[in-house]
Amino acid sequence: MNLPNPVIVVPGITATYLQDQYPLPPENIWTVLKKNYERLTLHPDNLNYEVNEPSRVVPDQLFEVAYRALIEELRFNLSPNPDSPVPVFPFGYDWRQPLEETERELAGFVDEVMERTKLLRHYHKAGFSKNPRVSLIGHSMGGLVITGYLARYGQEAAADKVVTLATPYRGSFEAVIQVVTGTANLGTGEPASRDREAARLTPALYHLLPAFKNGLVPPQLPVDALFDPTQWQPSIVATLAQYIRRKGLPGDPPKQRAKALFNDLLGQAKTHRARIRRFRPAAAGMDLHDWLVVIGADDHHAGAARSQKGCR
Repeated sequence: MNLPNPVIVVPGITATYLQDQYPLPPENIWTVLKKNYERLTLHPDNLNYEVNEPSRVVPDQLFEVAYRALIEELRFNLSPNPDSPVPVFPFGYDWRQPLEETERELAGFVDEVMERTKLLRHYHKAGFSKNPRVSLIGHSMGGLVITGYLARYGQEAAADKVVTLATPYRGSFEAVIQVVTGTANLGTGEPASRDREAARLTPALYHLLPAFKNGLVPPQLPVDALFDPTQWQPSIVATLAQYIRRKGLPGDPPKQRAKALFNDLLGQAKTHRARIRRFRPAAAGMDLHDWLVVIGADDHHAGAARSQKGCR
């Protein structure tokens, strides 16, 4: 087939609008300009849902300020002519949820994109239906979603080419800053208690904790030290317990529940990181020429982190 495969762009954490569809009309609670922490914070008794019920928060569009130019350029440059467009789809997802859940949603979206592309006459004529595939572009945490999708589905994953841009395969120090203080990428401005509550109850943020050699001070700490709840300041469990006391349902003592919740969040993230580390493109029927990884080498980044050449 002479036409490029359809493309899916997967954004980074916080870069998808979140919309509460319970009110009529629906209300955006997370946008480029609006950050409503109280309505996006997850429930400590069930992190699939919001603490303030009734509500129904779902993903909406990508941040246009970050991704509009990229998507428009891809559509223009990949298409041989205006009458034969190459589909480039944005994939908005609920960036609060565990990446395993987003991987499954991406798999369904890949199938949808292929089915829609089969309906285009120029793709039908080019024989796309014989071996439908997609190309995947992931920015930041979006690259982890793509890698996890390929690791999960292996040879059944319908990816032909992959590009990851600034993907923190070994984590980001900004995730630590966010969990501890409530600053960095999750929000803007000065840290506030509602920022910290939202961050500490966001499963996906724990998937971004750093884990690489000499990445921590003191350096003798194990690579995976940040997935060990005993390495964190006790105030995190204390504030989780306080939040459970205020917002949670009656049950076991709040501190006991807070410890269990924190352990589960870290354990889930550690399991995910191990799965990503084990993945090799060959497991999904790809070779190194099918995958472009764009990172900064020998550059200094936020949190005093420094990327090194040769890191896989």
